[in-house]
Parts: sequence; structure tokens; C-alpha cells
Amino acid sequence: MERLVEPERAIQFRVAWLDDKGKIQVNRGFRVQYNQAIGPYKGGLRFHPSVNLSIIKFLGFEQIFKNSLTTLPMGGAKGGSDFDARGKSEGEIMRFCQSFMTELARHIGADCDVPAGDIGVGGKEIGYMFGQYKRLTKNFEGVLTGKGQTWGGSLIRPEATGYGLTYFVQEMLKTRNTTLTGKTVCVSGFGNVCWGTCLKVTELGGKVVTISGPDGYIYDAAGLNAEKIAYLLEIRASNNDVVAPYAQRFPGSQFHAGKKPWEVKCDVAMTCATQNELNGDDARQLVANGCMCVGEGSNMGCTPEAIEVLQHAGLLFSPGKASNAGGVAVSGLEMSQNSMRLRWTSQEVDQHLQRIMRDIHEQCLTACRRFNKGQDYLFGANAAGFLKVCQAMIEQGCV
Repeated sequence: MERLVEPERAIQFRVAWLDDKGKIQVNRGFRVQYNQAIGPYKGGLRFHPSVNLSIIKFLGFEQIFKNSLTTLPMGGAKGGSDFDARGKSEGEIMRFCQSFMTELARHIGADCDVPAGDIGVGGKEIGYMFGQYKRLTKNFEGVLTGKGQTWGGSLIRPEATGYGLTYFVQEMLKTRNTTLTGKTVCVSGFGNVCWGTCLKVTELGGKVVTISGPDGYIYDAAGLNAEKIAYLLEIRASNNDVVAPYAQRFPGSQFHAGKKPWEVKCDVAMTCATQNELNGDDARQLVANGCMCVGEGSNMGCTPEAIEVLQHAGLLFSPGKASNAGGVAVSGLEMSQNSMRLRWTSQEVDQHLQRIMRDIHEQCLTACRRFNKGQDYLFGANAAGFLKVCQAMIEQGCV
């Protein structure tokens, strides 16, 4: 346990870059390589003003057990920078990404550490960083995941976290002899996780009635259809970090400034924005409104108090390390495709993802049964992920 809680390596570095006025700007970059016992370090890069070493260490530690649950050979890591893309030009974003990778490149590799995207890091940023890595090393290899479709990326990667979350929630609901069909679903966020969740929930017969951003939330009683879900991509691409324009684009929907979507009556709630976005009061509101299931799509989306309220009320609750593992699972599948020099179809990737999420669900329940914990998915996910990593560390000796 003493070895497990200490990261194998914590890297902090300066990222200097030129803005459009020719002025030098400086940000901090981080990469915490936490545990490599079961495979290469694997975890996202987050570009957001709130990023610091403490947050990256916390996320990296969680990543160890999430990756362990996927059944794929991946260790745990996390990285990022306090860079804020809001108001930045394309040229400034590119120059920052290139400077960031100039330092990071010496610490990563296809068989060592394979970063991916996270908040503030999408396909565009991955592309700029991959190009710089290739320029520095002269190697075209699977060193990043979330790549473009024409240069090594996997199909359904952008949707994967949301898809995986939805599959896990569906498996939980099946234990109560029901499914997402006909359910009203509240979703937070408006980025890739929210987008993928909305797509898959709608496909499985549910109705998504909310999205949210830092400025407030949208309530759309009619539910999000294909056109509305596609509009989420436009909101994200604007880099304005607001959802209010949705209400202007689609009359009949309502924008609630400065509020969170958890006050809306729903059957299922899914956190898809950021950590600690659902607190104790929000949880009590969900319980009062008859919600039956809460799934974390964001990392640690619920506060400890919220989790206690939800579990005490008997709601189904899934922790992010289990239910949002779909993103890193498809990243692992992208690594597999890169290693084999193959490209699977969307159907093949989706089938693998569904199997992985079913396996994660079963691992959680198996651990609960083993330790007589009922249907406590939080305990089950922690126990199952922990036991696998610890067994590997014990077998590999004192390193």
C-alpha cells in the first residue's frame, strides 16, 4: 500500500509560448506517471486554468483503478496544464500545444506512456501535439490516443466515454428489471462525454432533457433529438464555454442561469461535466424527485456527501472509475489497432466497448458478492481494481 499511494514519477515543467502579439506567455505543464504495474502509463491531458499538481495526482491515482477495470493492459497516469483556451486564436493554441509537447515528448512513448485527451484537449489539440512529437522523434507511432481518423485514430473514440457510461447504466438498470427505454434523463455538461451520452441514451429509447455549462443549464422538455445533439459540437467548438445559445437556437427550451440541472425531475441522472458537480443538496433533490439511478460520467462527479445520500436512499450509483471507463477503454482499443496496424469498423469497436462495460459491471458485482457488500458499486469498483493492481505489484517485487 505504501508503494501504491506514491506516484512512480511526477513531472512538472515550464511551457513558454508566443501569443499573436509576439509576447512570451508562460504556463505550467504536468505529467504524473502513477503506476505501470499492468501496462504502459495511460491517462488524459487536461488544459484548464484550475489544473495544478494536486488535481493531476488525484486524477492519476483514480486512473490506475479505472484502467485496471477495463481488462486491458494499461497503467495509470494523468497530465495537463493550466492553459486557458478561451479567447485564444488557432495559432496560439497550436503554438502552446507544440511547446507543451516539446518537453513532454522525452517522457512518453507507445510502450511507456500514452496520453489522451481530457477537458480542454480534443482532436485539434491532440493533432498539434502528435505533429510536434513526430517532428521531434521522427517516429510515427501510437503515442497519443484520440487521434484523427486518417492518422491512426479509432472510430467512436470521441463518443466512447458517453457510450460506455450509458452501457453501464443500462446494466445497472437491468438488475432492477428495467432499461433506459422510456426513461427521462438529466445530463450535465455539453462536451464530448455529454454528447456521446445523449446519442446513446436516445438510441436506447431514453429522453435527455438537460445539458449544462458554467453559465447554467438548459431544460428541453421535448428531449434532445439528432439535430439538437449535433448542435452540442458547435457549442464546444466555439470555445465560449456557455450553453445559453442553445435556448436561442431551439425555441421551447429554457435556459436557467447559474443553476444546475439536478433540480429537474428525472428517472436517471448522469454527471458529464467535472469533479464535485453534484453535491449533497443536489442529491437530496434528486431523491425527492424520484430519481432511481445516478451514473458518473465525469471523474468523481459526486461529492462524498452526495454519494452517501444516494446510497442511503437506495438509488443505484456508479462511480466514475467504473462507469466512465469507456473513454480509456476505446483509447486502449486504439492502442491495439495501432500496434497491429489495423483499423476496426465502428461496429467492431462498439461491440468491444459493450463487452468491456459488461465485464466492468460484472467485476464490480463479483467483488460486492465476495465481500458481502450488496450492490455497492463504489466498493465493488475500488476493490476489483485495487486487487488486480496489487497482485501485479506483489508478483513484480520491490520496485
